[in-house]
Amino acid sequence: MLEALFGNDKIEKILFYILVYNDCYAKAVADLYKIPLNGVQQQLQRLENGGIIVSQKKGSVRLYQFNPRYPFLVELIKFLQRAMDVLPREEIMKYYRMRTRPRRKGKPL
Repeated sequence: MLEALFGNDKIEKILFYILVYNDCYAKAVADLYKIPLNGVQQQLQRLENGGIIVSQKKGSVRLYQFNPRYPFLVELIKFLQRAMDVLPREEIMKYYRMRTRPRRKGKPL
């Protein structure tokens, strides 16, 4: 949907992922969308070089999140939220559910 604006669909997916889950690591994004890890890593590096996201090492994993000092962060988040509003419901349920692990058996909703 936004690949024409961002240059490719991997950046769109990374930004949506960070918007929903607050942070990400390359393997999680690649596994969720079933895209090559190398491409995700390249785009994460591109976004970090542009100052849009920042990373930090936690153990053996490099976590990425939005750069709080990015001058257009508020506008970018509003834009991404608006773009997410027009995504098909099936896509939202497939990729952007907040709960990713199974619920304990018998636990009330």
